[in-house]
Amino acid sequence: MRKKHADAIAEGVAIALAAARLIVKNHILVDTIADGENFDVGHFDAVARNAMETLAKESEKAARRLKKMQRAAFGRYSLSDGTHDYRDRDVKNLRQRRKHSEQVAAKLREMMDDESAVRALVESSREAAWTDVANNLQNRLRVEAMRPDADPDYESMRDARIQALLMIDLQNLEAQAKKRQEWAGQ
Repeated sequence: MRKKHADAIAEGVAIALAAARLIVKNHILVDTIADGENFDVGHFDAVARNAMETLAKESEKAARRLKKMQRAAFGRYSLSDGTHDYRDRDVKNLRQRRKHSEQVAAKLREMMDDESAVRALVESSREAAWTDVANNLQNRLRVEAMRPDADPDYESMRDARIQALLMIDLQNLEAQAKKRQEWAGQ
């Protein structure tokens, strides 16, 4: 395989793995944070394999679509009507793209059966999830724990914060207190 083709396939696999990492990361965040579950590598191995299989199927579907386009373009020599109106001169490019899609799918399927590749995907997804959580905490702490002397807009925003406290926060507290009294009285 020539370097140009190998690079195109490697790039396709890298893009697919980035998408798979995002899928697994989102599952980790939902399952462990939103649903309160413990982090179970085995559970996320299955999620990673499923994500890679889904992406392999998408790549195979793209290859089938490219094959149809290639067949339709063969023997057509007129001027094209647009970007996706392929002609005979495009057949070679469509064939290469189809082969790349097929090889990306094959590589993903190979990785699905490789325990170390699956674990590497889960681990990189876990790290990405942890980075998201850490960044969100940092941002919240930066905003919520800001001291007046560190906030350049403190004085100009003071009246707005007081109005929000009076109109929203204190009314919410009052409503919550009434609900607690009603529940306690029942």
